[in-house]
Amino acid sequence: MQRFPTRWIRGFSLVAAIGLLTACQLPKAGPNKTEILAGSTVNGGNAHVVEVDDRVAHVTSAVPQFGFPPAFRSAQSVTSDTIRPGDVLGLTIWENVDDGLLAGETGPSTNLDEVQVDSEGFIFVPYAGRLRASGNTPEQLRSLIAEKLREQTPDPQVQIRRVAGDGATVSVTGTIGASGIYPIERPTRTLSTMLARAGGVAVAPDIALVTVIRGNQRGTVWYDDLFRNPETDIALRGGDRILVEQDTRSYIALGATGGQSRVAFDSQDLSALEALAQVGGLQSLSSDPTGIFVLRDEREDIARKVLGQANLQGEQRVIYLLNLTAPNGLFVARDFVIRDDDTIYVTEAPYAQWTKSISLIAGGLTPVANVATLTGN
Repeated sequence: MQRFPTRWIRGFSLVAAIGLLTACQLPKAGPNKTEILAGSTVNGGNAHVVEVDDRVAHVTSAVPQFGFPPAFRSAQSVTSDTIRPGDVLGLTIWENVDDGLLAGETGPSTNLDEVQVDSEGFIFVPYAGRLRASGNTPEQLRSLIAEKLREQTPDPQVQIRRVAGDGATVSVTGTIGASGIYPIERPTRTLSTMLARAGGVAVAPDIALVTVIRGNQRGTVWYDDLFRNPETDIALRGGDRILVEQDTRSYIALGATGGQSRVAFDSQDLSALEALAQVGGLQSLSSDPTGIFVLRDEREDIARKVLGQANLQGEQRVIYLLNLTAPNGLFVARDFVIRDDDTIYVTEAPYAQWTKSISLIAGGLTPVANVATLTGN
């Protein structure tokens, strides 16, 4: 009987063990690159697989666009001197006689505190009657009251002061320093100054969204845009509602990455490279830098441009493939924009499965015994 060298037997056992492990499909984080590509529409699958290059990165670089309606942007600043319905005024009237119409025990002057302008824009002043205050400046209203009183008392002197009322107030809520109702005053006529008056935003400025609701119209801008683009720092109007929110966009990271979870955007424009960095980057011993996939339900207009098919209808399932080892790979990944609800999947490197096989075989048991244990035979 022929006897084989021990090293031959060990080599045969190792090869057999690896073969059995391969057949048994070792655990892995998900499909490999080949399996994903097999699901492409060109292979009978239901998703378009597109390798990302500079052109694709440019075409898909759509980010949410925000802004205010033209009526918001063209509105002039509210003149603090103009009286509006809901304003509250304080009046002091002096009479040039000892026993005047309005004089009391305190002397020739009379104080009328907290005289509110009604919803139709009028106020009532004793002996002067019901007068229109809305649309007038305090000086114009002062002259009007004095003229009416002059018919009954000689040379009346009138002083008008403003008291905070609900005619020129806005509400500020959300992730703000101090939510509340604030009057529109000379220093707080614009959106940015009113937010500062309310304590500023309580989240990172670059992911804060500011919405202004005026009647049945609304507009939203990034908080940072108030300072980058002066046109977005609109003039406020009484009754405006201001809501400050944190950006709610997120993406899912899966596969051979430093972390697997739903991840919130940490900037307005998030690239694939930045998204990978957010979850700890690629793993040197397990990630395949040639197999980074971004799964997305792509908009019809963008899908038509990317795929060059003008007859596509509706959203399309598109899987974008990034290869960081390509000559331009890192630049393309830096320019490729991640969008809300994207899924980033990093495939496992081919040698990772080989490493698993070797580590399992090289345990305390003999190769054949290890295989028997793993396969249950």
